[in-house]
Amino acid sequence: MMALGGGEAALFWIAGPLSVFGALTLLFARKAVHAAMGMALTMVLMGVFYIAQQAEFLGVIQIFVYSGAVMMLFLFVIMLVGVDSSDSLVETIKGQRVAGLLLAGALAAMSLALIARTQFRPINASVDPNADGNVSGVSKLIFGPYVWAFEATSALLITAALGAMVLAHRERLRPKPTQADWARRRVQSGENVAGLPAPGVYARHNAVDTPALLPDGQPSELSISRVLRARGQVAPTAGYLEATEDADRETGQPDPDSDGTQTAVADTTPGGAR
Repeated sequence: MMALGGGEAALFWIAGPLSVFGALTLLFARKAVHAAMGMALTMVLMGVFYIAQQAEFLGVIQIFVYSGAVMMLFLFVIMLVGVDSSDSLVETIKGQRVAGLLLAGALAAMSLALIARTQFRPINASVDPNADGNVSGVSKLIFGPYVWAFEATSALLITAALGAMVLAHRERLRPKPTQADWARRRVQSGENVAGLPAPGVYARHNAVDTPALLPDGQPSELSISRVLRARGQVAPTAGYLEATEDADRETGQPDPDSDGTQTAVADTTPGGAR
């Protein structure tokens, strides 16, 4: 029986539960972003385990390829589809759930049968597969005895990617509205005819979380995304208001509270600040 050192034992007891937590997040998370982040955590920790077992090549590939490229593809798909988009429960192909359950059961039974028949040979310390280096040892195995398994796995991944594209494709029922169509709708409805104000207008800042200031100094609610308002991440405008008032006093501009000239301009300006 091989005894683990103190560092290896500490790594296992710390990273092991974290990897299991990431895998459970992938299964039970309600939001797709949380599931993707849990999967990324598990993949990174698997790479750490490979490196700890002196399989540097596999560890680096695990982190760069799976945690980097594959997870970025997942996040891009989530951003394109939409985080708050609901899953459709309508089957596009009849019987796909039954077929999926049957195939999953067959795969689980085959895996259990193979695991039950597994036999571990005694470790021969005189044979070192990494004698010529970890990269050379892995390449000899991949492109030698396991070359057909490697090619079959590649074909399976490509087929899965093409299948996901076909299943996720939806035919558009109506033409995609152009910018002119959106402008025509705003004019017909009479709301925000001049367009929504951009963030930071009259606020001495152009950040998206900084509300636009109307000519009377009041922040415009329409200039901030509803997501930022729901999260409470809207930047305060008190500092910009004070800086604007100081600049007006230095330049001799009239105070908006002294007469109603600027307030009247704010009330008659279409869409608020421009």
